[in-house]
Amino acid sequence: MDADVVRAVSELTSRWARTLPAENTVVAGLGVWPLLALLATGADEPGRAELAEAAGVDPASAATDAVRLVEAIEASDDLHAALGVWVDEQLKLAETFDSVMPAPLVGTLTGNPSVDKPKLDAWAAEHTDDLIRSMPVDLDAGVELLLASAILLRTKWVRPFTEQVRRVPDGPWAGSWHWLERSDPDLESVRRYEDLTVVTVRGDADVDVLLGIGRGDVLPDLLAAHPDGGLSGAELIEAGEVGAEVAPGVRIGQTTSSRPEVKLSVPSFSIDVEHDLLQLRDLFGLTTVSSDPGARGHFSALSPTPLRIDQAKQRVLARFFATGFEAAAVTAMAMTRAAMITRQERRLEVTFDRPFAFVAVLRESRLPIVAGRVELPTEPGE
Repeated sequence: MDADVVRAVSELTSRWARTLPAENTVVAGLGVWPLLALLATGADEPGRAELAEAAGVDPASAATDAVRLVEAIEASDDLHAALGVWVDEQLKLAETFDSVMPAPLVGTLTGNPSVDKPKLDAWAAEHTDDLIRSMPVDLDAGVELLLASAILLRTKWVRPFTEQVRRVPDGPWAGSWHWLERSDPDLESVRRYEDLTVVTVRGDADVDVLLGIGRGDVLPDLLAAHPDGGLSGAELIEAGEVGAEVAPGVRIGQTTSSRPEVKLSVPSFSIDVEHDLLQLRDLFGLTTVSSDPGARGHFSALSPTPLRIDQAKQRVLARFFATGFEAAAVTAMAMTRAAMITRQERRLEVTFDRPFAFVAVLRESRLPIVAGRVELPTEPGE
């Protein structure tokens, strides 16, 4: 996988993460990036430069980079991605359209929402295995051209968790919640980066989920954490006496196991949100191309008809449970016409009992797939 593209997706996701409110949420920068890259290649200045800067790409090759990224993702065992482009059958296309939008991606719109919506919803459902069943755009707005991406991630833990109901006695998490616990001999799954603790929960194929806990907003730092940086769990377990806190959320405990281990305790969670990307136009490079284009338009490489981005939305969900993790995202950008008992060994006891962050990554490339924050548990105990 192209390292520059991985870096660009990571930086876009990190910038987005810094804007998120202090609530349960999740984003998929990976779902937005290919669409920005496609648009950058097809846009006119100054929108072309804004989109290219937001995506961190050369606009001349950005569309090709987007398609290659999706092809590379398809080589993953746990991750699936798809791109789609739909054009109103009455829209006149520029001669250069096919050089920007690869023909295999392109379908047609009739202009009749009762016909088009079921088709687009079926595409979203197909490419997310029914986790997301609708395209997050309003087709009644006279959509002339629609770009969409879909992402599906499903992985099983190498070491499953046990399930229980846990009561938090006080604080913002006071109450009973559905909780997960497991013990793991892999001390290297825990690392401390100054005021951030990162735990890697390994999937059984090529995706891991990183959990981060610390002080303040840890999500941007979690996205930036280098896998070989910080202090390892093997170093932390020797850093204090039994009962001492040696990293955020990490205390030294004891176990009857024959070797040191990590006891991980975390609430299960399920987060399902929709984002309006036009609320962050500058971040995504959409300021110019969502404005009135005048007579010439913003996308002359796609159509001589003056077009502008009228909608840009993402529906994304993430679920962390006893046996694995799953996530899905559908991102869509719609264009309309203008003006339209034995010896005791030490163990690390890691407890996520306050707000924390998470990122799912492809293991080798560290490509971030989804990233989010858990401010409150989502699964009450019975």
